[in-house]
Amino acid sequence: MNKTIRRASVFCLLLVLALMVRVTWVQAYQGQALADDKNNRRNLIGQYENPLGNIIVGGESITGSTKTGGKDFGYKRTYVDGPLYAPITGHSSQAFGTTMLEGVYKNVLNGSDTRLKTVMDMLTNKRADPGNVLTTIDKGVQKAAYDALNGKQGAAVAIDPATGQILAVVNNPSYDPGRITGANDQAAWDELSADKGKAMENVALRKPQAPGSTFKLVTLAAAIENGLVTSIDTPTGVQGAYTIPGTRTPLPSEAGNEACNNVSARTALKLSCNNVFAELASKLGQDKMRAMAEKLGFNKQIDTPVRTNPSSKYPTNKMSVDQVAQTGIGQFDVQATPLQMAMVTAAIENGGKLVAPHMVSEVTDADGNVLEDFKDPKTEQVMSPKTASMLQDAMRTVATEGGGKPAQVAGAEVGGKTGTAQRGVNNNIPPLAWFTSYAKAGGKQIAVAVMIENSDTDRSEIGGGKLAAPIAQKMMAAWLKK
Repeated sequence: MNKTIRRASVFCLLLVLALMVRVTWVQAYQGQALADDKNNRRNLIGQYENPLGNIIVGGESITGSTKTGGKDFGYKRTYVDGPLYAPITGHSSQAFGTTMLEGVYKNVLNGSDTRLKTVMDMLTNKRADPGNVLTTIDKGVQKAAYDALNGKQGAAVAIDPATGQILAVVNNPSYDPGRITGANDQAAWDELSADKGKAMENVALRKPQAPGSTFKLVTLAAAIENGLVTSIDTPTGVQGAYTIPGTRTPLPSEAGNEACNNVSARTALKLSCNNVFAELASKLGQDKMRAMAEKLGFNKQIDTPVRTNPSSKYPTNKMSVDQVAQTGIGQFDVQATPLQMAMVTAAIENGGKLVAPHMVSEVTDADGNVLEDFKDPKTEQVMSPKTASMLQDAMRTVATEGGGKPAQVAGAEVGGKTGTAQRGVNNNIPPLAWFTSYAKAGGKQIAVAVMIENSDTDRSEIGGGKLAAPIAQKMMAAWLKK
């Protein structure tokens, strides 16, 4: 054979071998990675080739699917009462991805989760029938909060303290996720993304802000646990005319210095006396305050299973004594979400036991077989039963004699705590109005936190008892009166 031809033949053979090696490598080793690549449009088309599984509230689907009539996507997601449930469902969009439960359980809902596949599905590589996500949300409590928040900018969360089940997650403003489910909804997306995406912001779970005086529950819990307060009816000895430790700055209380002079912890909570709680925090010190806060969920990532990253903050950097004192009244760098403050109150109502909050009860396949359940959530004893009992006692006084009166539910035991958190330089932004409470009757119990960011109320009238407590009342009544 001609030498040149032989060389060309060998070269061609090597090229064929190289091609075979490459094809084998791609098929055997890179195939799955390429199939799973986020830029592989076939995956996105496959997700919407068939109807999606559903998210369920109270036995009823709050999601659905409809035919698109398009070439690429066979179906798109639909929502029932979209704005009502948006903080829970999130959105499933062909153009803008998935969020909240739609994102957490995307593979279950589109049928690509391997747990859904039958033997035949695996043999034929067919996409399995989609599964469903059953939530713990109570329709009545959710609707009560949504309607009560109408006209106000804010959020609310409700939890069953005994089980950790989240009964409601509500934001206002909200949005209709059904407006952005298609492939050509850019105009709607731009509208919802305006003003830094405020309409789609999950304030209830993911926007920590100053909790104001509702944090005094954490301060009092720390004081009791560490022996600084042994009776809620013993005078604390803290003077009404109070100067923040380490400064020359007076710290007034809304009730007035005279009313807060040498009062008991019960009266201090009822009147929300800043002097008492600032002094307790300064005496406890940063480490003991932070330890109590972290037991209750601050500085932690909380998965509901929607991730909060973390939902709330107690400062970990070294603070001066005046800064520690300010944290005792829920100011300085303390931040919390409505979820976090509902957790604090839930632990108090539940005898000091904090049950991990969750909004999903079961994840099932198309035939109802359970893939995941949350029947045994993590439970921690975060404070002694005695401490919890003392806090409940003081909170009942707030609800019967103090600013929490609007939260009373006929025939139920109710305890609460108001909060008004100052914001901005020289308080130039309207304050946050907070209220957190618990109620129990007939073997049922509920813990609620409500936060109002803005309303049409005059600035001088903004307060947790006036704005937020009536919303909490409606939520608690909806649960207890079922």
